Amino acid sequence: MILGLNGMGRIGKLSLWHHVSRKYFSEIVVNVGREIGCGLNDLAASVERDSSFGRLGTYLHGHKGGRVIEELNEEAGTMVINGVPVKFLRTARNPKDIAWQENNVKLVVDTTGAFTDPTADAEGGWGSLRGHLQAGAEKVMLSAPFKIKSKGLDMPDDAITAVMGINEEDYDASKHALISAASCTTTCLSYMIKPLMESVGAENFLSASMVTVHAATGSQKVLDSLPKSGAADLRKNRSILNNIILTTTGAAKALVLVIPEMKSIGFIAESVRVPTSTGSLIVLVLNIQDDLDSPIKRDKINGIYREYAANSPYLEYSEAQNVSSDIIGVPEAAAVIESTETHTRTASIPVNLEKLKSCSVDAGADHILNVPITQAVVYGWYDNELGSYTNMLGDLTLEVAGNML
Repeated sequence: MILGLNGMGRIGKLSLWHHVSRKYFSEIVVNVGREIGCGLNDLAASVERDSSFGRLGTYLHGHKGGRVIEELNEEAGTMVINGVPVKFLRTARNPKDIAWQENNVKLVVDTTGAFTDPTADAEGGWGSLRGHLQAGAEKVMLSAPFKIKSKGLDMPDDAITAVMGINEEDYDASKHALISAASCTTTCLSYMIKPLMESVGAENFLSASMVTVHAATGSQKVLDSLPKSGAADLRKNRSILNNIILTTTGAAKALVLVIPEMKSIGFIAESVRVPTSTGSLIVLVLNIQDDLDSPIKRDKINGIYREYAANSPYLEYSEAQNVSSDIIGVPEAAAVIESTETHTRTASIPVNLEKLKSCSVDAGADHILNVPITQAVVYGWYDNELGSYTNMLGDLTLEVAGNML
């Protein structure tokens, strides 16, 4: 099978690294949509070197790895990378115009971040995710969460959000044509939430909140610049080299799509961008209805994660004292639990029943109900680029491809 990649940003480039390493696909066709530098040699140089992860040859073969790109053909736009034929398309930007059919590409991974609305028509605007289907693809994967722009529209029946090891079994090859792999943050978060939910029970989760301390992304500015007309968030135009920047995350909305039980739980998600190139951290805070006679303690929570990690290829339980650079490149770790920083506190919280609209209180009755609640704080690391997200996306890609054979 031939794999199509649309885009050569961070996830697109690292997905190419991932798949030339695995060699599952017989050929890879990459659409960049324009000329790069002065020709194919410059494109090959961009593929070969990375400021965060070093050289491709070292990634593939260790410190003895040399150049792994050969047989460049400028006219055909082809090269061989680690023995895998790779063709670069340098003409079309609109998905419906990309030559997928001509190159026998049935499965496309769109990594541009530009086409995220599963309801958008292929003929509308300057492109849409469905344009890939019009161009000959049978399945389209998105390396970002779906975002429906028109209010009131529901998620189409042929679209699904899936995270490997969490809900990939919900994918129906006969039904779903558009598959979102959520985001790096949602992927990590799902592996922090699910083990506790399975052990404690979703009905005992009263509320949850998270903050992701996230590495810089390509959409941020190296130096301060003027905002575009109508821009509401002026912080997006401030230098990521010099600042900690408050921003937003769609992790809460996307998490419901992969763990539906979260619909009934009050959940807030926030994001802070920091001046690092990769390696991010989620601080998760949970309020759990508990039992004062045998409250949930730190050791129990760590034990839940330790046991889950022993049976999951995507969760890592760590007793080390990590910093963000220790997480970079950790293979297939959707989340690395920093167990040394797990904290809990249990207390009896007084609830005034008179303030509950659905609760009828008799005259003279005790209006105060004491509810035992445990607040738990859990830290989870993730490499938001290669180590975590790209590997998880790669596994999901193979899952989808396997159902197409």
